[in-house]
Amino acid sequence: MTVDGRGPIETATAELVEWLTGAAGEPVPIGPPRTDADAAGLTLWPLELRPAQQTRSSGAVREPYRFAVRYLLCVAGPAGLAPLDRVLAATTRDGRYPVVLDAGAATLWSALDAAPRPALLIDVPAQVDHPTPAAPPVLRPLRLRQVAVRALAGRVVGPQDQPLAAMRVEVPGTASATRTGPDGRFLIAGVPHDPEHPGPVRLRLSGRGLVLTADVDADDDDIVIVCAPPTH
Repeated sequence: MTVDGRGPIETATAELVEWLTGAAGEPVPIGPPRTDADAAGLTLWPLELRPAQQTRSSGAVREPYRFAVRYLLCVAGPAGLAPLDRVLAATTRDGRYPVVLDAGAATLWSALDAAPRPALLIDVPAQVDHPTPAAPPVLRPLRLRQVAVRALAGRVVGPQDQPLAAMRVEVPGTASATRTGPDGRFLIAGVPHDPEHPGPVRLRLSGRGLVLTADVDADDDDIVIVCAPPTH
């Protein structure tokens, strides 16, 4: 559960509705496609849960369970075309909610008992967070030693080596974070480096509807992280 008591699906739905209301310029109710004669505007309906790429934990803290919620956004009458236009334009501008133009399957509309109409499919990333276990008691005297810092340089790309700009890259649990440039490159300074405990550095990436982690080799002079698009 989230801090305010809502689960991941409820949270994803509430955040999407808030964004859609601002993009469409009018409220977007949650419900199946309307078939009544006086229907107008847009409706949003959760269709299914879809799998997402999972990451493994390297320590005692369990990684979140990741998935995506697929929603159907459709017009509820001719008056819905204008707000749908505004939503489509907004998705191409900021990229927060990538859309799928694949809502024309006859089986889908038959299952919903509604006539086919202009619609978008929206995949929203969500995750189930696991509680952090209590820290074990300290049984030995603390030993203080100085740890050096280093910089990590690399790039973030999509399929076919396409650079991904404006992706946030951070070292979880630290203040070390940056965003990729137009060429997909990033540089993170001040990353802790402990020669006595060498190993990969975990990075967290977010943006373009993606949230994932990657373990990278800190000794690599040109780190390359490949981000797969959301599962359709």
